[in-house]
Amino acid sequence: MRIVHRDEITKVVRELCIDANINLPQDVCKAIDMAIEVEDYLPAKNTLNLLIDNYQLAAKNQIAICQDTGLACVFIEIGQEVYVEGSIEDAINEGVRQGYADGYLRKSCVADPLRRVNTGDNTPAMIYYEIVKGDGLKITVAPKGFGSENMSAIKMLVPADGIEGVKKFVVDTVRNAGPNPCPPIVVGVGIGGTFDKAALMAKKALLKNVDEINPDPFYAELEADLLKEINALGIGPQGFGGRTTALGVNILAMPTHIAGMPCAVNINCHVTRHKSKEI
Repeated sequence: MRIVHRDEITKVVRELCIDANINLPQDVCKAIDMAIEVEDYLPAKNTLNLLIDNYQLAAKNQIAICQDTGLACVFIEIGQEVYVEGSIEDAINEGVRQGYADGYLRKSCVADPLRRVNTGDNTPAMIYYEIVKGDGLKITVAPKGFGSENMSAIKMLVPADGIEGVKKFVVDTVRNAGPNPCPPIVVGVGIGGTFDKAALMAKKALLKNVDEINPDPFYAELEADLLKEINALGIGPQGFGGRTTALGVNILAMPTHIAGMPCAVNINCHVTRHKSKEI
């Protein structure tokens, strides 16, 4: 049995909140750089250059990449042999509270969805737990802005819809989103499970590197096909047109019921933020 004190968790969450909001993951930076190389439409090329200037200045000056520093989505992978001294949930929320204050990050969380009173410290975090083997503890913070979150969707497809039904739903979701999620976007897709599981898989798919090839050749081909169809929409960077509407499409799938085929699409803007650390 390994003991982890809540203060360790608070410290890591604080650091990750600041890091994720300031430093764009290198795979996303690389994808934007590569998009410029294939772009021949000048407004799109200029826009991509502005995005690069933005993330470079954010890193240089240690300020947020985007004014929407998002809801703090925190993914916890905790070993079954780990014991946390104190409340892990309180520890996570204290880390978010400190990170958003110390990093001068915008507080975007309201305490109630209808009464709309800001909590003032960006808590509570949206926390997702996964119990794994061993005595490890991995924390991932993925701030989620709502320009992109609002464009996400879920549909309870039926088996008869097949792969073409999935493709149509994903592409239609991106088409309907248009410029609203600040493209070039990253598209997370969850297929299978139940209504809620599909949505969670779609969000977790956004934690994968945009250049990561799906280990299942069937889904690797589907990701490539979807990316091609999405980029053929011509929405382009920030909606100005061009070759790159999406930087990547990542799919997660799991078993489901014989009568159903849930499919969820979670869209992220080009500021696809996520940072991880193992304690």
